[in-house]
Amino acid sequence: MSWLDRLIQGQLSKQQLVDADDALPGRDTEVPVAAEHLLLRHPMRGSVGTDDSTGIGAFPDGLNAVVLAGGCFWGVEEIYWQIPGVYTTAVGYAGGYTANPSYEEVCTARTGHTESVLVVFDPTVIDLEAVLAVFWETHDPTQEMRQGNDVGTQYRSAVYTLSEADAVLARRSAEKFGTVLAEAGRGPVATEIAPLTQAGDGHFYYAEDYHQQYLAKNPNGYRCHAATGLKYPA
Repeated sequence: MSWLDRLIQGQLSKQQLVDADDALPGRDTEVPVAAEHLLLRHPMRGSVGTDDSTGIGAFPDGLNAVVLAGGCFWGVEEIYWQIPGVYTTAVGYAGGYTANPSYEEVCTARTGHTESVLVVFDPTVIDLEAVLAVFWETHDPTQEMRQGNDVGTQYRSAVYTLSEADAVLARRSAEKFGTVLAEAGRGPVATEIAPLTQAGDGHFYYAEDYHQQYLAKNPNGYRCHAATGLKYPA
């Protein structure tokens, strides 16, 4: 097998979602993160209560949240922390089966997780559809198991909501943008949409602290925005 064949084979294997029984086991210990967002100065992790089934915790009353995966999480998070009405953001891993994975484990494609961004927002300032409009416009939801040159299950497009009602809204939003894509001769939306509790093991796992607000700490760092250039319909 030539080096090119090995490269292609490696890329193909990283685009196959791992079964739950074959996923890496992970660990019980949560990854520690800073007490507050570097720029927004609000907690990235909600307060832990008796029913913290998603790993996100509870944020102040009146706020909503969604977990978005649109390729490399550094650039996605940077987009959202700049939007008025966003209370906090954090990067992490969701949609897979490995508990409290490391970044290196996620890169093996043996966790099932996708690089994700938790976006906590004030719906009186920006509603979920507006949050999703930014999402559709700033990555390419037609690409399966990749964004641009980033290839693998960790780069798949996904929307994980905190309620079934929000999942319904997200699916309708995807249909609206899908119409725009079709009119432009692009492929269908390949984005995975589900309540977080129904995605993989149902958890959002916070990424290591050095990934949090990475592009604020490293302004010249990597960004991958394989966008279509199309606008979400008004």
